[in-house]
Amino acid sequence: MIRKILVLLTGMLVTVAVYAAGAQLRPNHPDSYTVRRGDTLWDISARFLSKPWLWPEIWQANPQVRNPHLIYPGDVLNLSFIHGPELTLQPRVHAEGEAVPAIPLSELKMFLKDMRVVDANAVRTAPYVVGLEEDRLRATVGQNIYVRGLQGEPGQRWAIVRPSHIFRGFDQGNPEQADLVSHHLDSNAAMVHAPWRENSRHDGHYGRGEDLGVEVSVIGTAETLRMGDPATLLLLDATKEIRSGDRIMPVDNTPYDAYYYPHPPKSVPHDARVIGFADAMDAVGSRQVVALSIGAKDGVDNGQTYSIFEPGETIHDDVASNSWDRGVGERVKLPDEYVGHVMVFRTFDRVSYGLVMDSLRPVHIGNRLRMPE
Repeated sequence: MIRKILVLLTGMLVTVAVYAAGAQLRPNHPDSYTVRRGDTLWDISARFLSKPWLWPEIWQANPQVRNPHLIYPGDVLNLSFIHGPELTLQPRVHAEGEAVPAIPLSELKMFLKDMRVVDANAVRTAPYVVGLEEDRLRATVGQNIYVRGLQGEPGQRWAIVRPSHIFRGFDQGNPEQADLVSHHLDSNAAMVHAPWRENSRHDGHYGRGEDLGVEVSVIGTAETLRMGDPATLLLLDATKEIRSGDRIMPVDNTPYDAYYYPHPPKSVPHDARVIGFADAMDAVGSRQVVALSIGAKDGVDNGQTYSIFEPGETIHDDVASNSWDRGVGERVKLPDEYVGHVMVFRTFDRVSYGLVMDSLRPVHIGNRLRMPE
């Protein structure tokens, strides 16, 4: 029994040592930090950890911080070096305020609740709105809508969605010259506004790569009143007027993650890139949402953290060519440049949404993903 206890304690000490080695403190770390309203766990960790995505490991290795997600404004974090990096949380009565989140969930509501990325065939074969009460052109809350292809029973609730975007990867035959784009879905259904930036670099053609998925926007919910072909549904709520051609899909009752634990992936697919960003014309930075060309089928899960790199430019070495003419020397590819970190917060089969956690330079479409090291 004593031997088993010694082995267990030794394992625990090794674990703490590994965590401490992986999550090293910055040389200019503060002696203490008082948590403020508006902080996120990433922001706090970035102040004193050289690898901020490792904050769960080092904090969980210290039993005095029982749950890093339950740290509140006003709490004081102290650091000491008696036996390696150690965090000590000074407890206090939390009279007001909510616990500090890992990422600002309030800013991601649209992408957590109102957006889905599904297979294109799922959109084509989904039940659809064929007509509206009193032969109206638009339906509002409290009116009936008529749906073809619906299977279910009276009383069942459904999400009404509208296709908004196709995400596409890059040309597998020539990835270096590929046109990395995501563009609007060509559909008979009327479009909703897609937040993703259109890209027409190189030859101006959209989407030379394979389809990675269709983004649909949830614009309302309805309840089945009578089955049939068409079935009659009552429109319960809507953020937009419902039109003929809108699709019907099951309600997603899966709650989004309240807590996010940043962690590096086991591996990074060779073609993992940024394929779109929201509400921007040319580039994005910290605390903005990007679409990534990898998903659950690539082993991606929520919380995975990646480094973003800008592909290096290819230039001519005119010095070595001993020529006075420019652009005639040997072609040399410059190293990729580090841009920042991105953390996945919602995952679909082949596409993920990520939040840029920090950045030294702008994030562009086509930037590559690497291990966060």
